Amino acid sequence: REGSSSAEVVRRQYIASAAGDLEALRATLAPDVEWTEMAGFPLAGTYRTPEGVTSHVMEVLGRGWEDWVAHDDRYVVDGENVVVLARYTARNKTTSKLLDVRVAHHFIVRGGLIVRFEQFVDTALVRDAMT
Repeated sequence: REGSSSAEVVRRQYIASAAGDLEALRATLAPDVEWTEMAGFPLAGTYRTPEGVTSHVMEVLGRGWEDWVAHDDRYVVDGENVVVLARYTARNKTTSKLLDVRVAHHFIVRGGLIVRFEQFVDTALVRDAMT
């Protein structure tokens, strides 16, 4: 959506994710989006297309975790670059352990859509909650 700031586009992605509204989340992603989950994270890898991102990331997280939420605490914006300092909270469905971990997300927004995402997270804390 032209006219939306880069930060507003990213914020809509977090709101849609927290609400479990995958259609609204896909609407924030460019058709050729590259979405990278950090090495060591359970879903490590790069996913492409809005449908690929939601089916391989959000839907998988929803199967393994209860109430997975990315809390977007602080935005640092430099042109098309949006860095969000955030926190994941969730409960693992297998172990019932709670997760509360700080993360950083780097988005690149062009033409009102997210074209690139990279996740930075303490993957050891995520694995601890899963075992």
